[in-house]
Amino acid sequence: MGYYDSHYQRTSAKEKQGAKRSALFAFVGAVIGALIVVFTIPVLANNGVLPYDIVPQGSQVLDTANDELEDSAEDQPANTVNIAMSSEVIEAVDTVSDAVVGVINMRDSTGFFTPGGEGTGSGVIYKVEGDHAFVVTNQHVIAGANEIEVTLSDGSRVPAELVGGDILTDLAVLTISADEIDTVADFGDSDNLRAGEPAIAIGNPLSFEGSVTLGIISATERSIPVDTTQDGRPDWEAEVLQTDAAINPGNSGGALLNIQGEVIGINSMKIAQQAVEGIGFAIPSAIALPVIEDLEQYGEVRRPQMGVMIRSLQEIPSFHWQQTLGLPEDVSGGVYIEDVEPGAPADNAGLQEGDVMVELDGQEIRDTHDLRKFLYTEKSIGDSVTVGYYRQGELQESELTLEQQVF
Repeated sequence: MGYYDSHYQRTSAKEKQGAKRSALFAFVGAVIGALIVVFTIPVLANNGVLPYDIVPQGSQVLDTANDELEDSAEDQPANTVNIAMSSEVIEAVDTVSDAVVGVINMRDSTGFFTPGGEGTGSGVIYKVEGDHAFVVTNQHVIAGANEIEVTLSDGSRVPAELVGGDILTDLAVLTISADEIDTVADFGDSDNLRAGEPAIAIGNPLSFEGSVTLGIISATERSIPVDTTQDGRPDWEAEVLQTDAAINPGNSGGALLNIQGEVIGINSMKIAQQAVEGIGFAIPSAIALPVIEDLEQYGEVRRPQMGVMIRSLQEIPSFHWQQTLGLPEDVSGGVYIEDVEPGAPADNAGLQEGDVMVELDGQEIRDTHDLRKFLYTEKSIGDSVTVGYYRQGELQESELTLEQQVF
């Protein structure tokens, strides 16, 4: 290596060291300058040297922002659900869990309790009156029972008496001794529910006592066909709440809660399909409460009836509509009368087999669901109703007085 090469390397090394020292001094100077600015600006601003003020944390600007947020919250509807999910759910469950009980169907077929199926379920203690506590459950849970027992939250079993059951809504009411009952569930208003609200199911699925599942209200109005006679044809369409909270065998009769811990529905596994996941159903509290009141008072639900056997017009092949029944072409729905009970209101009003009912009190009736819904929700026993019906293509009217339905 020559003189010029070694001299160049020594010179280059000195230049690099000088550059590093210059960069370090520049960095230290920048930091010191920044600190001077940070500490001097507040002093200058507070002494009026600068043309603006520094606003400290917690000052009027922040207070104004907080006030606006509070005002915005106050403007929200009273039933808007704002939750810290975990704590709200825990609080709701703690409020009601001791009122959710197990219901055991003691059948006479073997003389022993047979687990599983419709012989086990859940119930909800909703009232204490005198020496008795009242429990609502599903009718199918206690169907065919020789004896009924209720399992309380502490694991103890007590005998239960059946007050009454209703096959259409799948609800039943039991009574037990109130001696050891400390918690009673409160009903909420299912009519105020909206899809997307939290839903909490409590029951005893697969004999696991006090199980809690969480989901949302998937839909507030679902019509599910119910075949009460097991003849393959729906006799009624139950109006239910749909939820994705898991509802399994044993959950039937348990509580579906809102986030406030109120019972907004009675779970029913009977109207669910085993092959479907994420879809559960509950009988809304708005429908359950009138049924419960009737069961307490009469031991049954008293509904008005016309005294006819019926089927929806849509169940009849369409070529019969004009050719056999003589219906006008613009008729697209109605209720066909298959039979009339002798001496019943329909018989006394002159209705006959083969008539097609299309109106009740001027309200269009398109199928059996419409007819039953109108009678059971709009009318009472003893009320009169005007029936509009077709007979051989001619629209006629008759008035009848409703009587109590007998199963």
